[in-house]
Amino acid sequence: MKWTGFRQLAVILGVFFTLTASAHAADGWPREIKTSRGTITLQHAPQRIVSTSVTVTGTLLAIDAPVVASGATSPNTRIADAQGFFRQWGDVAKQRGVQRLYIGEPNAEAIAGAAPDLIVVAATGGDSAIKLYDQLSAVAPVLVVNYDDKSWQELAQELGQATGKEDQAAKAVARFDAREKAVKASIHLPPQPVSALVYRPDGKAANLWTPASPQGQMLQQLGFTLAQPPANAASGQSQGVRKDILQLAGENMAAGLNGKTLLLFAGDKNDVQRVEGNVFLSHLPAVQGKQVYALGDDTFRLDYYSASNVLTQLEKQFSSH
Repeated sequence: MKWTGFRQLAVILGVFFTLTASAHAADGWPREIKTSRGTITLQHAPQRIVSTSVTVTGTLLAIDAPVVASGATSPNTRIADAQGFFRQWGDVAKQRGVQRLYIGEPNAEAIAGAAPDLIVVAATGGDSAIKLYDQLSAVAPVLVVNYDDKSWQELAQELGQATGKEDQAAKAVARFDAREKAVKASIHLPPQPVSALVYRPDGKAANLWTPASPQGQMLQQLGFTLAQPPANAASGQSQGVRKDILQLAGENMAAGLNGKTLLLFAGDKNDVQRVEGNVFLSHLPAVQGKQVYALGDDTFRLDYYSASNVLTQLEKQFSSH
């Protein structure tokens, strides 16, 4: 009788664990995520995500991913708050208790100290911690993502798949897309094509957004045409291999800014005045025609929050009503 009882118990437990495993699998876990550094396996939906990229943090917050800590940039600047978090989502991070790990240079000990079950690393850019990949992989699975060759919407969907926040990512994208369509229908485009750029404070150089950049893609979706700079306009590359920007300097800056309208990202009205007052740019059709517009300080990196702010700026400056 006892043996029969044990057998029955074993069968019951076997059925229980089988059902549990099946339910787990049906819920999408474990899942394998392909990255540029290979495939990682996540056993369950992450509960403690550490973002080493201040650029990617905004998109993680937009899809309600459980971010517990993030790298930061220099605090109290035009683009960053007292924490060194981007102003467009700094309040959201504060509400959710996101901790600052470090400012600038990635710190492996600080990252490990946050006890993450997923670490998000940018493959390129000034906020990339890719050089710490091997160290970080010993702490938790490391998700390497690119943000320089895709829109924030594509990045949101990629992050949603990795974090189990697919539905939240889809909703964020749908909200934005609906507003983008409304703005597109409500604005009157300035003279085309346009040069979309970040103007350096010293006035000696600029970064031109390419069609592959999130900024370039967003403008094209809104109906803007990006000007094609001369083939010899590029001044070189920095921050690794970048697909989203073309660096312009010296004489090449004026030659590369050949759009009939200049759209200044990461800029305000003061930047418009500086561009218009630059003697080396005074001959440009966009400058002579007073077709220089600022799209806000928080648009150097686009996420759900800053992209929404770009829509607001475009609506204000080019409203057809």
